[in-house]
Amino acid sequence: MATTLLRKTVLTAAGIAATAGGIAGPAIAAHASPAEKTTTMAAKSGHGERELDVRYEAQPNFYYCGPAAARNAISVLGKNIDVDAMAREMGTTEAGTNSINDITPVLNKETGKPYRSVEIKSGKADDKQTDTLRTDIVRTIDDGRAIVANIAGTATDTDGTTHSFEGGHYISVIGYRDNGTTVTIADSANPNTATYRMSIDNLADWIATRGYSTS
Repeated sequence: MATTLLRKTVLTAAGIAATAGGIAGPAIAAHASPAEKTTTMAAKSGHGERELDVRYEAQPNFYYCGPAAARNAISVLGKNIDVDAMAREMGTTEAGTNSINDITPVLNKETGKPYRSVEIKSGKADDKQTDTLRTDIVRTIDDGRAIVANIAGTATDTDGTTHSFEGGHYISVIGYRDNGTTVTIADSANPNTATYRMSIDNLADWIATRGYSTS
């Protein structure tokens, strides 16, 4: 079923049932862990690659992926913003955070730098949309900022591990390799898999029907 940028990100079976036409599937609640661990990931840079220094925290509950992704993204600028304050600004409820359009204004306010929302409307990203995403990621990260993306469904990382969020989820993109053909993701769902890498093609398809915040 087609979803749009304005579709609620539903993270639990209860939330799915409460949302009209919700997508049935695995819930993030099975994966989310309290923010019991804070990890600082050192910045790396080189020819055709860059990775930002993020002070990672896991989300404290099953529905805070939007605020947590934004918090992790903003942390690369050396800022540490209370995730509850972020949730209030985004209007986050137990049904999740409505859309990337609720996150972009918070990124603008808290970073003091311009972010905009980009939607991938189709059910699968085409070559132009994928190339635009790659360009956006490289430009934003080269500016020292992270991207926040609203994803849904299942995607496979470069190690062959699948990540499934059928009801929807938010992640931060904090780095790239090979001029953006591979990206580094910070995922607040589980501190045991805090970061992983994924091809830009797989990420674009993961974002499809939703959107991302970029410079």
